[in-house]
Amino acid sequence: MKLPRRNFLRLAASAATLTAAPRFARAQTYPTRPLHIVAGAPPGGATDILARLMGQWLSERLGQAVIVDNKPGAGTNIGTEAVVRAPADGYTLLLVAPTAAVNATLYEKLGFDFIRDIAPVAGIMRVPQVMEVGRSVPAETVPEFMTYAKANPGKVNMASAGIGTSPHMAGELFKIMTGIGMTHVPYRGSAPALSDLIGGQVQVMFDALLSSIAQIRAGKLRALAVTTAKRSDALPDIPTVGEFVPGYEASAWYALGAPKNTPPEIVERLNREINAGLADPQIGQRFAELGGTPMLMTPTEFGKFVADESDKWAKVVRAANLKAE
Repeated sequence: MKLPRRNFLRLAASAATLTAAPRFARAQTYPTRPLHIVAGAPPGGATDILARLMGQWLSERLGQAVIVDNKPGAGTNIGTEAVVRAPADGYTLLLVAPTAAVNATLYEKLGFDFIRDIAPVAGIMRVPQVMEVGRSVPAETVPEFMTYAKANPGKVNMASAGIGTSPHMAGELFKIMTGIGMTHVPYRGSAPALSDLIGGQVQVMFDALLSSIAQIRAGKLRALAVTTAKRSDALPDIPTVGEFVPGYEASAWYALGAPKNTPPEIVERLNREINAGLADPQIGQRFAELGGTPMLMTPTEFGKFVADESDKWAKVVRAANLKAE
């Protein structure tokens, strides 16, 4: 039977209303129980700090407790896989770190595909890394460090928080773009790496600003440059690496994801609440204290951002022939 156009449009509109009604109702009632944010790192680091900061904000906005579950290991892959396998109902979320853009190339076998299996929810914060040296290194600028490294082949050790972490990848990018030889020394986190950098066992590190800024201000470490395209408000007198190495840019960033197939209305609700937090002056002040800036994005913008970062770091992983241990 052929329906008149007017009747067809009326039926189509009714069907759309019926389809949208449950979605609207679900968004209105969500959440009805506590949420969990999985952080693929131990307590105390940047990932954990931001998970708790955003968890507190969401708890206040959504009227439910938000519990942070620390699941460290395998370069954050353990935490990511836990979220990939969780129900897609908006109650299990992932605090996404830069390793998400590195691990797809760094690891030969993973039980998931990040871009396929994690739904982008919202950006949170972008954090500069800082190229820093111990007081025993006779360099106060990036050019002076490059001269020192060239004059001491095989004697410059570069610390990192582990293979594939942001400090490691920022250092590898510097090596590729400058041709400077440095021996990578991976640690189990930034804290022990910084301790050895201060003690002179290693000579340089590209650490996240939020974990190094106290040591820099105390004079225990010397900041040579920040790794972002623009100077950091937290260290306004410190130049960027790009001022000496044109085109160089690397930064740590953090965001929120969810299992694929999480209802879009729940993703939109979470994005709206997170972005409201990022616009809040108190959270902005806290981010500034940590040396970071808010990263307001729609889910689509965050998805594109992760894809672009994945392409960028895949080239570095391949060029440096990096392998996960």
